[in-house]
Amino acid sequence: MDEVLRSFRGKRVFLTGHTGFKGSWLAFLLKEMDAEVMGFALPPADGPSHFDLLGLAGKIGHTIGDIRDAAALEGTLRDFRPEYVFHLAAQALVKRSYDDPAATFATNVMGSVHLLEAVRRCDSVRSLVYITSDKCYENLEWVWGYRETDRLGGHDPYSASKAAAEVVFSSYARAFFATRRELGTASVRAGNVIGGGDWAVDRIVPDCIRAIAADEPIRLRNPGATRPWQHVLEPLSGYLLLAARLRQEPARYGGAWNFGPATQQVRTVHDVAKAMVAGLERGRIEIDTAAAGHHEANLLQLNCDKAHQLLGWHPRWDVDRTLAATAQWYGALLEGQQAQEITRRQIHEYFPELP
Repeated sequence: MDEVLRSFRGKRVFLTGHTGFKGSWLAFLLKEMDAEVMGFALPPADGPSHFDLLGLAGKIGHTIGDIRDAAALEGTLRDFRPEYVFHLAAQALVKRSYDDPAATFATNVMGSVHLLEAVRRCDSVRSLVYITSDKCYENLEWVWGYRETDRLGGHDPYSASKAAAEVVFSSYARAFFATRRELGTASVRAGNVIGGGDWAVDRIVPDCIRAIAADEPIRLRNPGATRPWQHVLEPLSGYLLLAARLRQEPARYGGAWNFGPATQQVRTVHDVAKAMVAGLERGRIEIDTAAAGHHEANLLQLNCDKAHQLLGWHPRWDVDRTLAATAQWYGALLEGQQAQEITRRQIHEYFPELP
């Protein structure tokens, strides 16, 4: 991994969705690797923002824009002329997809088309990592992990939009990018990602932190649901490794890839809430199954054999360390420590290779 981390030094890297949770971690990490970063995204959400807490607007190229605006997206990418592109921008919340399905499909499908069109028209790009979601799979709630060749689909609009985005990517990869032998392209699917700096509504960790900070009970509507929880740095390490390999051997590493923890690392929503209470040493949990509304999957996990065997990628932190690191991040912030220092410290704990 040391070679991979060094390979981004001085390179131009374009991110969509850099103001979001995963995007802000990736942007900060790339700056720690001395990359030249340009981001294109909506403004950070109201309220606490990892992007703002990190002061990223003053550290990287920062363009406010909507991926549904094809001309603005293409113009920004064309002017920057990146070598690497990471596409993270999305409407990423299941509940919001029920409230506004049209906007979800417009962003996650047509916004992704706009990104692919921009890459198609930009001859500087050598490596594209196109992020979707583990929810792109047609979830039959079986006990084994989904493989990259399994059927796509989705009950809720968010999941369906991610499945559709995968179909769009496959079309562009075969119809357009296959003829550009110097360009490597891949789609990536990650399990539920947690870590410090996530403030989204209707996600278990930020909901826990808000309740604890307000001295209110953590109310769980689906406590038995299981997820392949992983720290945000786990899939990001996979994305970076894959991007570097795509740059070196485009044909070999193109296609779809899963990045997730081992199946024995799966935990319930209730387990996560208990870990947050234990880590912050305060808080209480209430089960509120009467609040259940829209359909939610109870079991979803990934098979990552392809990434293990062909990329040599493996998770570095088990689920217990992941939960502890997440609680520690929020606990340190609530104690008055600076988000930049907390985030940098955890990045260097995960990547001891970084100088």
